[in-house]
Amino acid sequence: MKFWKLHGIGNDFIAIDGRNDGKNPEDYSSLALQVCNRRMSVGADGLLIVKNSKVADIEMVYYNADGSRAAMCGNGMRCFCRFVYDNHIIQENEFDVDTLDGIKHINIITTDLGDVRTVRVDMGKGSFKAKDIPVITNKENFIEENVKILDKEFKLTSMLMGVPHTIVFIDEFDLDMIEKYGPAIENNSIFPEKTNVNFVKVRDQYNINVYTWERGCGYTLGCGTGMTASAIICNYLGKTENSINVTSKGGTVKVDIADKVFMTGPAVKICEGYLEV
Repeated sequence: MKFWKLHGIGNDFIAIDGRNDGKNPEDYSSLALQVCNRRMSVGADGLLIVKNSKVADIEMVYYNADGSRAAMCGNGMRCFCRFVYDNHIIQENEFDVDTLDGIKHINIITTDLGDVRTVRVDMGKGSFKAKDIPVITNKENFIEENVKILDKEFKLTSMLMGVPHTIVFIDEFDLDMIEKYGPAIENNSIFPEKTNVNFVKVRDQYNINVYTWERGCGYTLGCGTGMTASAIICNYLGKTENSINVTSKGGTVKVDIADKVFMTGPAVKICEGYLEV
């Protein structure tokens, strides 16, 4: 099975063309577990599968490294689009991608030589409704709520950005703290489908740093939906402007907030080869 490995600001993925392999989108869980294993296979944060779509130009099927299927992945979407564009599966610079989180409009931004420079993704609007996230609460939204996690109280804000995201504001990056409290928040009983956890430092009104404990993956160098959710929440709380730079350990994306939210960032090919599966 031919594959590409790509990364979007350090969030890495294996991409395959599954249009003619006879598998249904639900059939890739065990494959994701196998090929994303960093010691026994290529290794990645997730598996991207190309499928034909009846409602858009192409469909992206995405599985986390733990074999769970996710509705959307922002960094994965950019890498998926680079894969289908460079392999001439899609030959236009603008196209639509079918996902479990709806149809995403894509704009491939190229250099003068035609190489992919960045990918702009229409991330939609997201939802602050507690029932959509979901989070167990008697309130309509879950914004700046005090929650006891292990031995510490946190002020949490959650939203759905394709997948559940929860924001924690911090003063400085502390990996030990993230590895301690990230999984505890992710698996807290108030989140019946678990949650991604983003530790956010606001540098100024145009720049934030985000460190993500990703549901099903653990600590990652970058999470596109998490960076987008963090930008939306910071803007909603009046901490930042509508257009900001969001930086993770793996790099920076730009998030523009209007009627919809747009994320622009890189998608880098690492290597290609054949999987023995």
